Amino acid sequence: MSLEQEEETQPGRLLGRSDAVPAFIEPNVRFWITERQSFIRRFLQWTELLDPTNVFISVESIENSRQLLCTNEDASSPASADQRIQEAWKRSLATVHPDSSNLIPPLFRPAAFLPFMAPTVFLSMMPLKGIKSVILPQVFLCAYMAAFNSINGNRSYTCKPLERSLLMAGAVASSTFLGVIPQFVQMKYGLTGPWIKRLLPVVFLAQASGVNVYMSRSLESIKGIAVMDKEGNVLGHSRTAGTKAVRETLASRIVLFGTSALIPEVFSYFFKRTQFFRKNPGSLWILKLSCTVLAMGLMVPFSFSIFPQIGQIRYCSLEEKIQSPTEETEIFYHRGV
Repeated sequence: MSLEQEEETQPGRLLGRSDAVPAFIEPNVRFWITERQSFIRRFLQWTELLDPTNVFISVESIENSRQLLCTNEDASSPASADQRIQEAWKRSLATVHPDSSNLIPPLFRPAAFLPFMAPTVFLSMMPLKGIKSVILPQVFLCAYMAAFNSINGNRSYTCKPLERSLLMAGAVASSTFLGVIPQFVQMKYGLTGPWIKRLLPVVFLAQASGVNVYMSRSLESIKGIAVMDKEGNVLGHSRTAGTKAVRETLASRIVLFGTSALIPEVFSYFFKRTQFFRKNPGSLWILKLSCTVLAMGLMVPFSFSIFPQIGQIRYCSLEEKIQSPTEETEIFYHRGV
């Protein structure tokens, strides 16, 4: 089943979205436009949205939250002091896609990213023990990344299921190839330099994550994504905005995976020189796994917060064909996760 088909099996558009009412603004889009947050506030917001319990929120609970956001006047302000409204915003932002108003599949919600990725990054950085131990972690890592990037990217353009499936396959194949290169180089040439053995996989993992984003979301820069004014009115579809959205997400992924893979390698290098390691050599893997989980636990909200979810682009930078009459100088677009 393709991702496009998988989305269609969801309960459909959640309460609060109506194609028959053009003036309607998706609540999640309204939140990110209204909340012109600083990096610190975005970081704190993401620490809440990445709560693993958000993976298990029921459809009924989400629909009730969306109903509250669409009908309660106090919900018009994201900064409302009402605890029920704050909880409703959290559930909506963590589970509903801003472009389509569709429910995000539980395994690909932002809250599921860390539990899936941390162990896989750890396994992908393990010493060589055979071809399977090299390829399988990389295939799973890249396949999950491609699916996550596609589902949580911008979905304001039309795309056939076959097109998306081919992009996904290309993203998995190309990023997996990049990820296994350093392992095969070490197997063939027997690299012995401690820092070369450690840094080479880190560099290629960071590059593979960037290629994965670029391939899985390349249609955004080809077909263009919706751009809107501060009221949420769509002005057209811009390839310039699509390219900007992909580049920003690509940069954040490189920072995420590069840093998360580097920190455990640095710690393990110095840990091997301690007396404790000489007495307990098996403790190295516990240290590396702990460092990977802690590093990614910090870097996931950090990388998601580097750029705003609803980005801004200057009106004069848009293509001439979509420059609808507006007094706005700054136009908004959904960057995606």
